[in-house]
Amino acid sequence: MAGKDESAGDARAQPRRQARGQQRIELILHAAAAVFARDGYDSATTNAIAAEAGISPGSLYQYFKNKGDIAHALAEHYALKLTALRGEVFATDRVVDTSLPELVDTVLGPLMAFNLAHPGFKAIFSRTDMPAGLREAVAPIQASIHQSVAHLLGLVLSDHQPADVARIATVVIQLVRGMVPLITDATGAERDALMAELRSVLLSYVRQQLS
Repeated sequence: MAGKDESAGDARAQPRRQARGQQRIELILHAAAAVFARDGYDSATTNAIAAEAGISPGSLYQYFKNKGDIAHALAEHYALKLTALRGEVFATDRVVDTSLPELVDTVLGPLMAFNLAHPGFKAIFSRTDMPAGLREAVAPIQASIHQSVAHLLGLVLSDHQPADVARIATVVIQLVRGMVPLITDATGAERDALMAELRSVLLSYVRQQLS
């Protein structure tokens, strides 16, 4: 009888342990995002992440084996958050009866808002010189973003070959990636001015492809 009671108790405790484990993982990822944003990915350490999370390094290693492992998990975390954003921002019906400036604003505004709301995002997605492990972690979401941008541009540049549209999408994404750190680090009027400059560059570039 006692054995049955103990088994039942273990079964009830299991979901609670799983819930606590998930909460700890989310705490570590939130701390990692803050440290990556503050120190940059290269300078960040697991000790700094553990300190930011208010846990011991040993507790962190119960869930992640190293910094790269954390970056992989954080990339997956951001990918889930971006799924809904992609469905909203890159909807095909936004192109219909929409001017090019309006389309740029519709896409650029939410994407920049996402970067501002998730400061750790730029540390692992906006850099162009990623270590191999980090590049592997973010590759799926980067490919998805590229596909979405290329799809919208293909509707606008309907007379272009797919390979040309893909190349134009790559340039557009790199322009945005290059400006994200400057814009997110700026404040007030300077941030607005940098956003306006980026918008102007994107419009000029895409209009050049239309001519």
